[in-house]
Amino acid sequence: MGVEIERKFLVRDKSVVKNLVGTAMRQGYLSVDPARTVRVRVAGLRAFVTIKGAGSESGASRAEYEYEIPAPEAEELLDRLALRPLIEKTRYRLPAGDLVWEIDVFRGDNDGLIVAEIELPSEATEVTLPDWIGDEVTGDPRYYNASLVSRPYRDWDESPAG
Repeated sequence: MGVEIERKFLVRDKSVVKNLVGTAMRQGYLSVDPARTVRVRVAGLRAFVTIKGAGSESGASRAEYEYEIPAPEAEELLDRLALRPLIEKTRYRLPAGDLVWEIDVFRGDNDGLIVAEIELPSEATEVTLPDWIGDEVTGDPRYYNASLVSRPYRDWDESPAG
């Protein structure tokens, strides 16, 4: 079984992406049931369908299966079947030793939200947090991309601390 283990943080200093090259992403959900989400993503010229299971108690681990699909089919799924609004963002990758930070700068209905994730080999893996990292939001369902469909960042009453 595929398993995703990651921690998620708000980004305190968005200048961290200033000199990085990002990949534009457009993604939508065919299911946002917390027990099983089904996502379609177009990232640059490639496209994927991803199925994720419910999160662990800590929120850091969950079952994940991802398959590459033809980009035209992914675009059709996004246009015809995906829940609205679609998630639009640019992803930047920043190596950190053997690990990689993925920094998502959201656009559209989630403009203003910047989140960094780091995928880990185990939940026990120690992570040195760079100074541009803000509050940890691992396991907070408001920050799940699937949640941003039903409650986009623009509709939040409070702004998160960075």
